[in-house]
Amino acid sequence: MSDLDSQLNAVKTMLSILDLEEIDRDLWRGVSPDKNRYRVFGGQVIAQALMAAMRTVSDRRVHSLHGYFILAGDPSKPILYQVDRIRDGRSFATRTVRAIQNGEAIFAMMASFQAAETGLHHQVPMPDVPRPDALPNEAEIRERYVPLLTPIRQHYWRAERAIELRPVDPDQYFQRDEASTTQHVWVRAKGIIPPEPDLHAVILAYASDMTLLDGATVAHGRSIIDPEFQGASLDHAIWFHEDFRVDQWLLYAQDSPWTGGGRGIGRGLIFTEEGRLVASVTQEGLMRLRRPKDGGAA
Repeated sequence: MSDLDSQLNAVKTMLSILDLEEIDRDLWRGVSPDKNRYRVFGGQVIAQALMAAMRTVSDRRVHSLHGYFILAGDPSKPILYQVDRIRDGRSFATRTVRAIQNGEAIFAMMASFQAAETGLHHQVPMPDVPRPDALPNEAEIRERYVPLLTPIRQHYWRAERAIELRPVDPDQYFQRDEASTTQHVWVRAKGIIPPEPDLHAVILAYASDMTLLDGATVAHGRSIIDPEFQGASLDHAIWFHEDFRVDQWLLYAQDSPWTGGGRGIGRGLIFTEEGRLVASVTQEGLMRLRRPKDGGAA
C-alpha cells in the first residue's frame, strides 16, 4: 500500500468511527479503530460524545464543550453514548453525554449549542511562526528524528494517523532536555473532509487532544508516552469561535502555565493559516513519575 493510500485509509477509518450507530432515542454506540491499544484515545471519546450530542440538536451549532475523563476506555469493546437533553431555548441548547462501558461511565461531557448571531468581535493575533510548507513533513520527521526516540515513541510516530502534525520547532519537540513551556504545531486532516461544519468541529475535537499536554511534559524533558511516565487526560474544554476546515492547515499555539501535584495544564489557541482564531482549548492532565513496580492507578 502506498503512503497516500495509507493516509486516505486512516482518514476513512476516522470518519467511520465518528459515524455512530443509533441504538435508541438519545443512545448511540461507537467503536475504536485499533483494538490493540492499551486504552481508547481520549480525543476519540471527546469526538464521539460530541457527535452523539450533535445528533440531538437542530438549527444550533456547538460553541463549547467541557468533558471529564473518568476511567480508561477499553478499545476492544464498544462505547455507549447516552445523551440527556437538558434544555432547548430560543438561542441555546444544552446537552450532557455519558460514555459508558461495562455499565460504568468512562467519560462525562456537557456541550452547549447556539443559534447563529452577530455581535462585537476581536481576537488576539496569530503568533508569527514559519508556515507548514517550510517545516519538515512526516516522512522527513520519521527519517530525521524518529531513530533518536525510545522504542515506544518510535512506534507512535511511525503509526499512520488521520491527522498530520508539523511541529514548528521539531528540535524542541523531540529533545529530551528541559525546554520552553510554549510550542506551536500545525495540524490538518490528511484527506478531503465532507463540507458539513459539524463534522469539522468533531474532527477538531478529536485532534485537539493529540499534543496539548506535550508543552507541560517537554518543559521537564519528558514525553507523555515514556514508560516511566504516567500521563492521562483528566478534563478537556473547547470553545468554538468561527467556522473552519480541518483539511486545511491550522496552527495549534500551545502553552503550559503550570504543573504540580501530579497534574499539568495545557492551553491552546487554534488559528487558520490566514490568522483567524477559530477555537480555544484547555486541558488538565495527570503527570506522575512511576515508582518501581507502581501500577499507576489514578
